[in-house]
Amino acid sequence: MYKLWASIKKDGRILLRDKVGLALMFLMPILLAIIIASVQNSTFELVNDKKVPLLVLNRDTGEASKELIHSLEKGGMFTLKKLPATATAGDIKSRMENKDALLGIIIPPQYTQDVLSKAERVSGEALKTIAVTDSSATDSSRIKANPLTLYYHPVLQKSFRQGIDGALNSVLQIVQSKYIVRALYSSINNEPSIPQSLEQQILSNETPVNQLAVSKDNSQPVPNATQHNIPAWTLFAMFFIVISLGSSLVREKTSGSFLRLKTMPTSLSVSIASKQITYILITMLQAAVIFSIGRWLFPVIGLPALNIPADKAGLLLVTFLCGWCATSFAICIGTFANTQEQSNGIGAISIVLFAAIGGLLVPAFAMPASFQGVMRISPLYWCLEAFYGLFLEGARLGDIFRNLVPVLIIIAVLQLATWLGMKQKRLI
Repeated sequence: MYKLWASIKKDGRILLRDKVGLALMFLMPILLAIIIASVQNSTFELVNDKKVPLLVLNRDTGEASKELIHSLEKGGMFTLKKLPATATAGDIKSRMENKDALLGIIIPPQYTQDVLSKAERVSGEALKTIAVTDSSATDSSRIKANPLTLYYHPVLQKSFRQGIDGALNSVLQIVQSKYIVRALYSSINNEPSIPQSLEQQILSNETPVNQLAVSKDNSQPVPNATQHNIPAWTLFAMFFIVISLGSSLVREKTSGSFLRLKTMPTSLSVSIASKQITYILITMLQAAVIFSIGRWLFPVIGLPALNIPADKAGLLLVTFLCGWCATSFAICIGTFANTQEQSNGIGAISIVLFAAIGGLLVPAFAMPASFQGVMRISPLYWCLEAFYGLFLEGARLGDIFRNLVPVLIIIAVLQLATWLGMKQKRLI
């Protein structure tokens, strides 16, 4: 036990001298968590608050265009910036190029006339008062309707534009439905206008929709950038100890430290065990620091606070196993690398690749079908799934045990590979 404790103190002193390694292990993931959480939180707020700047050029003077603009304002998804009727399409493009807005819409001069014509045609067909003998004529009249023109900035992703298209089409449908209902009411009752309360009852959706997040503890977690990013970048920090630990192992091999150990009344297994214990403690300290920042610093800088899982024992065990997996990987890389450059290069590149296919950079559900099997070879995938089970789903240790079994298998494989590599290099 004394030999192990002395070896742990030795590894701790070596680690404290490695200022660059400490910065990579602590400063880099903290900055990544803050920056990426801030960027993604802006996206969450954009979607949740439904405020998209929209330039509106209304070339129609009728009531239908006013109804359309009112519905756009009432919907709450758009912040309208109205342009004078004398403006041109070039003015819209110019203002969008200057990032004054992300969207622009032009309402054509005949919009009201087109809406009224369609309302009369539909109400007439419904009441059998207009005989439609030539369907091609009806189709032709629909084709001649003047379209609205929507300009969008290229920075808007396709998925976001589809959401905007859906919201805009809903507003257009509401305006058209209003005029159809009014035309039908006037034709049936021989009255010039429909009571507003009745119109609202016809057009409003009376079926409520309850949105409930699925969780293991029946809580109602609200997804935010913090809950997604803090576990992910904590794992990234853990596995990035390969830069420090791998280099340390290569340095001891090339300096002859392992050979000198053979002449002393100790064994290499004590040295390897001390490195694992030291760096597992470092990874757990990394997790504690980053979780604390997410819990107490993020609210100060305007980001959502991190909600710590209810199962504290499960969180501690998952953090320990993830740290052990990261340490095992780093020792394996250091065993097979012949130079520090090889260890640093292979270690850094492999961690980035594991992060890319493991769900840290791109969500696992968004991966193409061809990657659904490949990503399961990444240790970061299983570690992240265990963390997400605790942080996002309110799971307990028993619920995420199936994600921990692959982590244990990966640890065993890495430990075995390390032992075989050292036997091959005659270090043990």
